[in-house]
Amino acid sequence: MFAPRLALIAATAFAPTVWGTTYIVTTELLPPGRPLLTALLRALPAGLLLIAVTRTLPRGSWWWRAPVLGALNIGMFFPLLFLSAYRLPGGVAGVLGAVQPLIVAGLTRAVLRETVPIHRVLAGIAAAVGVSLVVLKANAALDTIGVVAGLIAAVGMASGVVLTRAWGKPSGVGDLALTGWQLTAGGLMIAPIALTVEGMPPALDAAAIGGYLWLGLVGTAAAYTLWFRGITRLPAFQVSLLGTLSPLTAALLGWAVLGQSLSPLQLTGFVLALSATVLGQLPSLRRPRTTPSPQPA
Repeated sequence: MFAPRLALIAATAFAPTVWGTTYIVTTELLPPGRPLLTALLRALPAGLLLIAVTRTLPRGSWWWRAPVLGALNIGMFFPLLFLSAYRLPGGVAGVLGAVQPLIVAGLTRAVLRETVPIHRVLAGIAAAVGVSLVVLKANAALDTIGVVAGLIAAVGMASGVVLTRAWGKPSGVGDLALTGWQLTAGGLMIAPIALTVEGMPPALDAAAIGGYLWLGLVGTAAAYTLWFRGITRLPAFQVSLLGTLSPLTAALLGWAVLGQSLSPLQLTGFVLALSATVLGQLPSLRRPRTTPSPQPA
């Protein structure tokens, strides 16, 4: 019982760990100043590929549920995240993203009628503090538009996590198909924005093609399949807490590959965030309380 659950957690954790490579791939391999193009080429080709492989289209209520999830998890999240990152220097955008598990905790109570164990809530707070120590700079500036965009992005993806957990999957549909629906819907939302704001894509060299293939196939098709699979099988808050691994991976790669320094305070934050993430995966000693749904009169 414990081993399969541990394997599921590890597989789900693969997703945010791979997402942590996005920064170094983007800065070192991809054309500069094209964040929306990157978002588009991550989502839409991967989504269409998964639909082609599974040969499965939505049916019934999933014709509107899939676009809703695709908008929250991909189509709205990516542009707002990039807008926040561009307008908030010093890692402030990363800190806003780190509060997502706490938003998930509130939505879990409101939507799923489940109470998140207190040790996981405390782990979420500790992880957010740890991430802030790793990525936040002393000269970080606040920008109203950037802060609002970052918060909306965090709320949007948190809502996507909770709704994915609440709706589950339609009978007979696999994880690849469900992921393909969401990526395609989100990519179609991003396409007109990317073309309007950034124009037509530039010519790509071999490094850029390799970077887009990594982000599309591994960082999106594979990672999001494992992420959504984890959401449908694990508590929503527990999965969202694994998202802390993304900025930690980015910081670790910046140190190991780009030669960026990590101060003692940053190392302390790294250990705190990682420890909190691990502790947040431990099973609760008490079963979560569920509020009964009101009965019809």
